[in-house]
Amino acid sequence: MEPSGTGPLGQSAVDAERANGRPAPGLHVVATPIGNLGDLSPRALSTLGGVDLVLAEDTRVTGRLLHRFNVKAPMLAYHDHNGERVRPGILARLAAGEALALVSDAGTPCLADPGFKLVRAARAAGHPVFAVPGPSSIAAALSVSGLPSDRFFFQGFLPAKAAARRRALADLARVPGTLVFLEAPHRLRATLEAAAAAFGPREAVVAREITKLHEEVRAGLLPDLAAAYAEETDPKGEIVLLVGPAPEEAPLLEGAALEAALDAAVARLGPSAAAAELAPLAGRPRRELYALALGRKGG
Repeated sequence: MEPSGTGPLGQSAVDAERANGRPAPGLHVVATPIGNLGDLSPRALSTLGGVDLVLAEDTRVTGRLLHRFNVKAPMLAYHDHNGERVRPGILARLAAGEALALVSDAGTPCLADPGFKLVRAARAAGHPVFAVPGPSSIAAALSVSGLPSDRFFFQGFLPAKAAARRRALADLARVPGTLVFLEAPHRLRATLEAAAAAFGPREAVVAREITKLHEEVRAGLLPDLAAAYAEETDPKGEIVLLVGPAPEEAPLLEGAALEAALDAAVARLGPSAAAAELAPLAGRPRRELYALALGRKGG
């Protein structure tokens, strides 16, 4: 259960500071729908219609949203490729007392998108930053997954290359909470296979196209999900992959058994991949096993 708002009706500081129905000066971080347009909140709609400028990850995407709700607001593109160049001008407008809205293509800004750099800069400069909360694929997927949500770790997208992906998964093997990943449709099968190899038969959920017409939430053990998707064509749409937490008492390789397993894995995969494969079973960091593998190989 999340904490309630302040005041008798949950009135926020931003509402109290409104003048003439306009959003208060500062940067407003506005969540937008991840699929179903009905999820755009009245407050988000009011904010987007009242600010001096909307900062959009892709002005074409946000333009369609604003047009759908008959909102006429000036827009400026703000994304990874132009952030360094346009940020000073944005900060100058905030310093002049303007109200600006930051949106991403879908969902809550600053989660796996470049908006956090602007929020960080605005706060460092002393400008107010307000949350206008709403849809989030991360929260939505967790809420319907049936996996523990009291502790979770948001990884975002895994590396595209197989070796880097194995290393990243190995480093996450002992995280004591549900793991949350974003994934592209064409990489889902490879990611499920790598996760099954790294984590074993943990519970997992593939949540696809959340809030959209073809929403799908598929649960099962990682090896079973990997086998199922291996026989299907690449799925379409936006995907969130959730993996249940590590067992509290997982069997660990240690001593002579670890050394024997490491020698065999090195002969099969090489030191780096062997360390990544065995790290979850040994309960030790990949880099520690890599150093051990090099030492044994050298000996």
